Amino acid sequence: MTAAPPSSRAPWTPNERLGILNGWLVSVGDGFLSVSVVVAGFAARLGAPNFVIGLLPAIAGGGWMLPQLLVAARVRPLAYKLPVYRSAALVRLLTYLAMVVVAATLADRPALCLTLFVLAMMVNALASGVAGLPFLEVVSKTVSSERRPRFFATRNLWGGLLAFGAGLAVRGILGSDLAFPYNYALLFLLGTIAFTVGYGVFGRVEEPPDEPLPPGNLRDELRAIPQTLGDAHFRAFLQVRLLLAAASMAEPFYAVYALRDLHYPAATLGTFVMALTGAAPLSNLLWRRVAERKGSRRIIRYASVSAGLAPLVALTVGALGLPSLAYLLVFVLSSVALQGFNLGHTNHLLNISPPESRSRYIGTLNTLVGAALFAPVAGGLLADAAGYAAVFVLSAALYAAAWWACGRLRRDA
Repeated sequence: MTAAPPSSRAPWTPNERLGILNGWLVSVGDGFLSVSVVVAGFAARLGAPNFVIGLLPAIAGGGWMLPQLLVAARVRPLAYKLPVYRSAALVRLLTYLAMVVVAATLADRPALCLTLFVLAMMVNALASGVAGLPFLEVVSKTVSSERRPRFFATRNLWGGLLAFGAGLAVRGILGSDLAFPYNYALLFLLGTIAFTVGYGVFGRVEEPPDEPLPPGNLRDELRAIPQTLGDAHFRAFLQVRLLLAAASMAEPFYAVYALRDLHYPAATLGTFVMALTGAAPLSNLLWRRVAERKGSRRIIRYASVSAGLAPLVALTVGALGLPSLAYLLVFVLSSVALQGFNLGHTNHLLNISPPESRSRYIGTLNTLVGAALFAPVAGGLLADAAGYAAVFVLSAALYAAAWWACGRLRRDA
């Protein structure tokens, strides 16, 4: 008689509990250091042009993905991946502290402040890219495929509730008498504390060793790209991810459009963070059910619809002159989509990747998609030339194209 597979409803293992707690703390950190809301608001307050504001999420997303092909070659022969994660986490901590110091001391010299802040973000993003692949490797070894939808949904559900509290704090601090730039520096410091504890928690996971594999190098990884692209399921997923990455060009400008064109007060940024984080727990309940019943392909398709509606709602609110309360729907739709993408992308990639080539699949996909995540820079240039409306319309069209391309994804992944 064949043994039954592990139940997705069984109690969490110690490793799974650490992974979930890590997700909660990282969500709180993301609330205080939201690139598309808080950091973009800080840059706008310093008078940054749109292409620089577009560069911020491009650095955060693209920097996370671009190093992963090289990282895949380096970590493949390692039996244990966590030491790489811990080293990268230390670098990230130091760069977060640098952001706090730069924001608190150099805001009276905006150009220098922005330059050093962006440089710290770049180093942080590259370090996150080094940590990202070991993180996924460890999760894939410690959480079975049957339990991953519940694992990631639980991380995101309660993490979203905690991050909602961070949004309350953002609104309170930005609406308080604490002067600029100390209000933003305090937000960055609180985010740094949450991230530091979260990294430490995941670093305590007891990682099972991998079977030794031959050492790789970047040249071998580059030569193997055609072989990886020979997988039709991988190609279909790559196409969807590239379209979604290009469509994300509008995201950093939702908050900036609200501040500069709609003239909402700065404290509204905290309300935007609350909308982003408050929608996450409820949407995760939905996405978890979709993941367990329909699979990751359906999640990505539904999330594309939600993401595509966000820029259209932003344009509608602006055209009708509606109050900031109506504008919250932009961030609700964006948050619902983000949670769906986080769950759907991770599960789909892990499920279509052969175990012996998992690092190569992850590294290849993330490196290729990472370059496309610099689309917000082009969005900033387009906003400077033609206004935010052009950016929002193009973004919605690209999300529609991604929705159509989802029809080619593997249905059982």
